[in-house]
Amino acid sequence: MNLTLHELARVVSAQNDLSAYPNLILKNIEFDSRLIQDGDIFLPLKGARDGHEFIPTAFDKGAVVTLSEKKVAFPHILVTNTEQAFQVLAAYYLEKTKVDVIAITGSNGKTTTKDMAAQILETTYKTYKTQGNYNNQIGLPYTVLHMPEGTQKLVLEMGQDHMGDIHLLSTLAKPKLAVITLIGESHLEFFGTRDKIAEGKLQIVDGLVPGGELIAPADKIINAYLPENQKITRFGADSDIHIVDLYEYKDALRFTVNFLDEQLMIPIPGKFNATNAMVAAYIGMLEGVSPENIKRALADLSLTKNRVEWLKSSNGADILSDVYNANPTAMRLILETFQTIDRNPDGKKIAVLADMKELGEQSPQLHAQMITALDPQKLDLLYLYGEEIEPLASAAKTVFEPDAIKYFRKDNETDDLDELLKDLLNTLAPQDQLLLKGSNSMKLSALIEGLC
Repeated sequence: MNLTLHELARVVSAQNDLSAYPNLILKNIEFDSRLIQDGDIFLPLKGARDGHEFIPTAFDKGAVVTLSEKKVAFPHILVTNTEQAFQVLAAYYLEKTKVDVIAITGSNGKTTTKDMAAQILETTYKTYKTQGNYNNQIGLPYTVLHMPEGTQKLVLEMGQDHMGDIHLLSTLAKPKLAVITLIGESHLEFFGTRDKIAEGKLQIVDGLVPGGELIAPADKIINAYLPENQKITRFGADSDIHIVDLYEYKDALRFTVNFLDEQLMIPIPGKFNATNAMVAAYIGMLEGVSPENIKRALADLSLTKNRVEWLKSSNGADILSDVYNANPTAMRLILETFQTIDRNPDGKKIAVLADMKELGEQSPQLHAQMITALDPQKLDLLYLYGEEIEPLASAAKTVFEPDAIKYFRKDNETDDLDELLKDLLNTLAPQDQLLLKGSNSMKLSALIEGLC
């Protein structure tokens, strides 16, 4: 981070006089005092604990100045709100560095598309991207202020929990390209309807720079919210950009798109990932990356942990893991992929599905409707885990044989995860194929650790 102390104070409108402080060149800004190194700025935020409590620790670790909402006995920059000052600083830094911002949001696929786009862009430009899931009002400015010096392309993921979240992030980041991957049911608990989710996601255009472009799905639910004076590219069947041919394999996809002559390959399953890769390739093309580099980058993909990936259990069984998050659209897509894959000789196909969180009042109905995505001819065993998924367990009894369904509970009093793992360990054979899908809070990753 290339900022001086007096520059920082000016940008955040410091309420105290810093003229007596030397105009140091600052290194990094951290809100976790444990990460502070010599020359850093400390950012105390208010969460479960008030970060101001850790100011002494930060200076013990080497901080040279702290932002603060009150006067403290350390070199400090006094502001009304440290979080807002952090966001103002990030917006200033983007303007100062003149980096091109590509902003990506969506109910599904935003992290995968972000990874793909960044990997394509870095074949040609110095590129940085959102690390992990740092995609909110704190994580996004943190990403901005931690990008390496000389970054030319910055790929930012934007998450949404409540209306207005994307507006804040977009007006902060001022993207050159804004991408919406999909409008699903994530956070229905807070938005109420899919239409409101679409309205929130479309706020990604609020900060688009003049001449910027929106890349969005050909889903009519967003039509009412499309901007009138922005370039818009739609993707999907018969749209501006679309997949021409698609060949689906157990652990890879091959496909062509209507804007490139090259046949593309990605080493991950799920035809929905071909759409993510197509959007990433289109971003690369707009930014001047050669078709050869686009093809090579996609063939060598490296994705954020816990997205769709094939793993091996300790006994050799194939595990299709997709345990970072879950909503009805995502669960249907991965079930379609898993059930399409041919069985291994003499092997069973087993699915473990857990609660989809933040669906609000529609949760029982949306879980029960998942029965239409399950084919008893293609699944030998169905494990269901959680409390909200119980309506699906009831629906499954009308479709599957009784011994093909196993329901394990998780609520305030009971957690059968250990029992579920024991049952899987006793059941899973080397030739079997196993799918795991559920919201991150259901901790299916613990099953993966136990099996692998």
